[in-house]
Amino acid sequence: MLYPALTLALLLAQEHTPQNEKNPLANDAAAIPAGRRLYGQACQACHGGNAAGSERGPALSTGAFKHGSKDGELFLNIRNGITGTKMPAFAKLEIAQVWQIVSYLRSLSGVKSTEVVPGNPKNGEALFFGKAACANCHEVSGRGGIVGPDLSTAASLPADTILKKLQDPSDVARKRRGPRVGSITVTTAEGKVIEGLRRNEDSFTLMLSGLDGQLHVFDKATLKDRKENLTSIMPADFAKRFSATELQDIVAYLKSNEVRDLTKTSQARIPDGPLTYDRIRNAANEPQNWLTYWGDYAGHHFTKLDQITTSNVKQLQTRWSVQMPGDSILETTPIVVDGVMYTAGMPGQVFALDARTGMQIWKYQRPQKKVNAFESNRYNRGVAVLGNRVFFGTLDAALIALDARTGRPLWETQVADTMEGYSITVAPLIVKDKVIVGVAGGEHGIRGFLDAYDIQTGKRIWHFNTVPGPGEFGHETWKGDSWKLGGAPTWLTGSYDPDLDTLYWSTGNPGPDMDAEIRKGDNLFSCSVLALNPNTGKRKWHYQFTPNDSHDWDANQDLILADQVIDGKPRKLLLQTNRNGIFYVLDRTNGKLLFGKPYVRQTWNAGFEPDGRPKVIPNTDSTPEGRIVYPTLVGGTNWQSPSYDATSGRLFVVYADGAERYIREKSNYEPGKAYWGGRSVPTGEAPKVGIKAIDTKTGDVKWDYKFAQGSLAAGVLATSTGVLFSATAEGNLIALEAATGKPLWRMQTGSSTAASPISYSINGKQYIAIASGMVLYSLALPD
Repeated sequence: MLYPALTLALLLAQEHTPQNEKNPLANDAAAIPAGRRLYGQACQACHGGNAAGSERGPALSTGAFKHGSKDGELFLNIRNGITGTKMPAFAKLEIAQVWQIVSYLRSLSGVKSTEVVPGNPKNGEALFFGKAACANCHEVSGRGGIVGPDLSTAASLPADTILKKLQDPSDVARKRRGPRVGSITVTTAEGKVIEGLRRNEDSFTLMLSGLDGQLHVFDKATLKDRKENLTSIMPADFAKRFSATELQDIVAYLKSNEVRDLTKTSQARIPDGPLTYDRIRNAANEPQNWLTYWGDYAGHHFTKLDQITTSNVKQLQTRWSVQMPGDSILETTPIVVDGVMYTAGMPGQVFALDARTGMQIWKYQRPQKKVNAFESNRYNRGVAVLGNRVFFGTLDAALIALDARTGRPLWETQVADTMEGYSITVAPLIVKDKVIVGVAGGEHGIRGFLDAYDIQTGKRIWHFNTVPGPGEFGHETWKGDSWKLGGAPTWLTGSYDPDLDTLYWSTGNPGPDMDAEIRKGDNLFSCSVLALNPNTGKRKWHYQFTPNDSHDWDANQDLILADQVIDGKPRKLLLQTNRNGIFYVLDRTNGKLLFGKPYVRQTWNAGFEPDGRPKVIPNTDSTPEGRIVYPTLVGGTNWQSPSYDATSGRLFVVYADGAERYIREKSNYEPGKAYWGGRSVPTGEAPKVGIKAIDTKTGDVKWDYKFAQGSLAAGVLATSTGVLFSATAEGNLIALEAATGKPLWRMQTGSSTAASPISYSINGKQYIAIASGMVLYSLALPD
């Protein structure tokens, strides 16, 4: 059917419409029957007649949709499909046909765009949060309880449906399709009785949102009794306790809520959660959890758990796996807090999983609001957690806070403009009442920075420019206006010393990467470590590893805080295996270099001046003809996690030992596009790759385990029992003997691995978790 009123330009504009676009056919009566016919041809097989649902797909007739209820969200879900579900893409439907289906689905719920609802919304709000006590179970924009459904978008429901639900909630529940309509009461083996709403269930596990406000996960085989309650948990006497006018006022209030209002959720005072700053500060006392990206503030990426040993690691087996499909592979490092795993998935996705079974508690998914056609590194490396909040960044450079209990958004702050080349791939870091986040984009001519935001509101507290502007310390190290495109991104999570109250963060390459001529000078603070006051963002000291770099040797590697005795004196150290091929030991109280020693071949550094500045070997920078320099552009190592064993003093690191030809070329800057200033090409000799164990007191390599294929992303994890876990690019998860590098065990995951393992325990059982390909695995010993 043709719609003359819709111009071709209008319909074509829908192709790239954001998710908040309104249905252009909303007031066209002919769209509904046309949509009904299309629904029967394309959708009915899964979603059932009249969109009432079936075992293959959910009901679509209620007006509430799990993956977005806005017109534009429905359009995109039909057009593009929903990744990770059985919902396919219907990309070959005409744009007008998709909108017709949306019109039909809207007609089923009875919601009319012109629906006039009588009643006083202000009085209804007072009743909702007061005498009616609706907020004990339901929330609206962050205010209220979480046992019942979120009513922040209740306007999508017909007014009559809301009123009937208030008058006779059990009658409405009974008319829903399927048996899962009421609460469930279970009796545990210990005789404890718990009632709640089903959150998730499979053949072996039951997950309930308890009426006590807690999440409960049960092994179904251990339950003494289970009862399905066919009556709603909502009070049945609303019609008696409240007048018709009061009920209508509540309906009017709920119908006034069209969207989850982040200006309100950012001000909402949600209950304090179990994970406090003090617990994160003392993470070493909780080896059963993994509380930060590195496992602790010190960047050790090490576990004290001792159930898995060199003698039993061969018995390790997969306990669960979770698919997280998308358009890239996973680079995430999960967080585990008291049995719940919080992890990034594909960009824009965050999951909360039961860490014992892998069962999904909630999933949050946010489409990019802007997409830079030249964006790179389509990954998200992790989240941060504090209290009842989960924090993560997006590829379009936003920082988001979610409710850890539900996955619902609390606030969103735009950190930078992705159309200028900025993105956020880093896992944020919590320090006291602030969330610290850096940015990526060093190859796009950005000007790097590091920000701190208020955890409650998302308001920026401080901002540190990693490329100093006029009047700032270090500005003179940039030639002319080159600082404006100076790079120095902050794309890897830093470390923090609570005793010194000092934040340590590393920076990446100067821009353009290969052309050091147009930015003559040291180019502070690129390729450096910064020690900052976490309360103000003020610099305490810095150390630059590679001045005026022209090899893309970012210093975005783990900053390990270690306490050792040197020359009979206790010293507070900062350790790093840098991409430039040198292992560094600094005094972290003042930034003084104690020593640096190559751990792979390098041909650019002849040693160090008394002040710690590197003695750069002449003729090792990039040239138009190209120069062969060790190490490669990927570096001696990269961002993948090393692991530090404080007892032995050994640092385990994935390495690459090779050279590359570095070529300088003129690049013209265009906002948002790559700004390399050259390129690198292989020499023809394949780099040697593997894992090395480094004695951090001397810099000596104690053993070297070689891989067939290297990875700039798969890291290592050492345990207190002398086991070292790692992964290879070809998908092998391996265990080595930490003392010797001897192989102990391996498992082929079937996919390339670009992440690092972690460890945690549940009820005394130790698990090893790692992402490989598009799957997150968790392994343990047999019961």
